[in-house]
Amino acid sequence: MIAGLSMASVVDTEEALSGPLDKAEAVYRANLEMRCFRQEVVRVVLLDVQNCWITSVDVCKGTLDESLAHPRDIFRPVIVHAAAGFLLVHHPSGDARPSAADVRLTQRVVKGARILEVECLDHVIVGRRIRKHPGYFSFQEAGLL
Repeated sequence: MIAGLSMASVVDTEEALSGPLDKAEAVYRANLEMRCFRQEVVRVVLLDVQNCWITSVDVCKGTLDESLAHPRDIFRPVIVHAAAGFLLVHHPSGDARPSAADVRLTQRVVKGARILEVECLDHVIVGRRIRKHPGYFSFQEAGLL
């Protein structure tokens, strides 16, 4: 049973990565393996001019419930890979609702992206699906970018 679920996640991830990552649900599906992480992880997903995946870099691993990501760690792979844009993705302890620290980090990253003239398309928090909740939170969809 677990192997079947794992294989389904791999297929979902590969399918999501084959096209543009311009919707929060596609970003969520492309990072499904993050649901299994036991600690906070902040990932930068690098995109080309058509919003297609170049690579992903985990820039920070935290404790069970906290990550200390810094904008310089987020922008380093963006610059090194000459990405046209990027997505910030992170996995907290399972709850996809943003914390005050998540909101502050997102605001700082968006300001930095404007200065560097790269596009921060979204910050997606990957959590667990609970009843009708999709299992992720998108700052873009919530109008917070």
